[in-house]
Amino acid sequence: MIEIDARPFAFGFDAEHAALMVIDMQRDFIEPGGFGASLGNDVTRLQAVVPAVRRVLLAWRFAGGLVVHTREAHRPDLGDCPPAKRLRGAPALRIGDPGPMGRVLVAGEPGCEIVPALAPREGEIVIDKPGKGAFYATALDELLRERGIRQLVFTGVTTEVCVQTSMREANDRGYECLLLEDGTESYFPQFKQAAIDMMCAQGAIVGWATHSNRLLQAMEHGT
Repeated sequence: MIEIDARPFAFGFDAEHAALMVIDMQRDFIEPGGFGASLGNDVTRLQAVVPAVRRVLLAWRFAGGLVVHTREAHRPDLGDCPPAKRLRGAPALRIGDPGPMGRVLVAGEPGCEIVPALAPREGEIVIDKPGKGAFYATALDELLRERGIRQLVFTGVTTEVCVQTSMREANDRGYECLLLEDGTESYFPQFKQAAIDMMCAQGAIVGWATHSNRLLQAMEHGT
């Protein structure tokens, strides 16, 4: 086990029992013309973290670690997208509507896919989730436990929604969670900061946070 400098205190990194979580790095959230942009958001903020996530992803693959990608994805009939989720506000596009990259957040559509720079490789776990959390209505917990995973390193978007929800779900299930601050982003910078502060508060009540370079250094030292 290697200690990584983190907030609120050092994180004991156990590479053998850790998995990398890449949360919802999808075209619909990150690229112009997608769902995120249709809500009036500046997607360049999310695009900016792709290089850091890619560096970690490549290093993790080189080390032979388990990688988990998630996609917020609904069935074509939207049977797993309740009205309370779909009929919110007055966006230019709603979940399931046809957009420039196909139907918004529908499994199999181009916009639902992960951006090419982070595309999953054969053997990596890909979780299609109908909710904001990676554990809700998915087999993720079982898949992780089958592989002896006890720690999760989080990257992805957005910090205060799907990333935070997934970290809180993981914490409730007994996983130790480490968030890479430069590998996650929000359309609203103040939300990102607040979410990280909340998760690290009270002695890492949900988890720890650090910079990707510190994790990469620990991985290099460990190998």
